[in-house]
Amino acid sequence: MTDLDDSRALREAVIDTARAMNAAGINVNKSGNVSARCRRGNVPGFLITPTGIPYAQLTPDEVVFVRLDSADCIGTCAPSSEWRIHLDILRTRQEFGAIVHTHSRAATALAIHGHSMPAFHYMVAIAGGNVIRCARYATFGTQELSDRALEALANRKACLLAHHGVIACEASLPAALRLAIEVENLAHTYLLARTLGEPPVLSDEEMSRVAARFASYGQAPKA
Repeated sequence: MTDLDDSRALREAVIDTARAMNAAGINVNKSGNVSARCRRGNVPGFLITPTGIPYAQLTPDEVVFVRLDSADCIGTCAPSSEWRIHLDILRTRQEFGAIVHTHSRAATALAIHGHSMPAFHYMVAIAGGNVIRCARYATFGTQELSDRALEALANRKACLLAHHGVIACEASLPAALRLAIEVENLAHTYLLARTLGEPPVLSDEEMSRVAARFASYGQAPKA
């Protein structure tokens, strides 16, 4: 994908996405984080929300630029404690342009128990396969957690983090936010379904059909 330039508009979009997480009820206070792939001149990197600043108070100048090549963090503030996850994902998954990390309640409840989400509903395919995996636990802000998140994200756009939350990755900030909201909705539905017993799951063949339909779903672009 073509990287965007580091600009005030992109920094504002990162902040708007972070605020939208809280407004949508998939995050609270200063938890979670948001990043967007971009370039600063000829230097590839990404913008990420800083650590410890309430999103309502965040200004564009406080958003941090992180170089993809050296991992140097450039700005007046320290980056989110989970900057390593964003760095490693954006280094290895060129298709992703934005990442949204939340501590949404239903998905985190599943993650506390180490539960992945199987194909109980066809919309699980929106994350790229027939299961939304739960990464094994590691301490927040560590390389070990980043490694385990990458493992759970193999051939996927989203995963849960044990005892932690959700990672959602997409081509753009709006798409990543929509995916994070959908993962939370699926988690809530899965928890409700489990009150009636272990939910039946759709076959791999059916999920493949769903994925194929998703590839052409929506409005065709206008000529």
